Amino acid sequence: MSKKRSDTNGKLVAALATTGAVFIARKVISFAWTRFTGKQPPTDPSDPSVSIAEALIWAAVAGITIEGARIFATRATLRRTAQDSGAAEES
Repeated sequence: MSKKRSDTNGKLVAALATTGAVFIARKVISFAWTRFTGKQPPTDPSDPSVSIAEALIWAAVAGITIEGARIFATRATLRRTAQDSGAAEES
């Protein structure tokens, strides 16, 4: 397998893993938010029933969690594909 094709496959796998990780992270934090607050997470910034503090806390929690999941999934996947391609080249 050529180096260019291997890189493309690795990026594709990383993108799919990242998408899955972000989807799962969003579901988990939405569930946790509902469990702890008893309300659905704020999704409409123009909703007057959502306080600014609540919206900002949700934004911070969601942003940190989702970005962390994205970074972790991307790095773990790329590290794994690099190891796999390195093992294939040694053979």
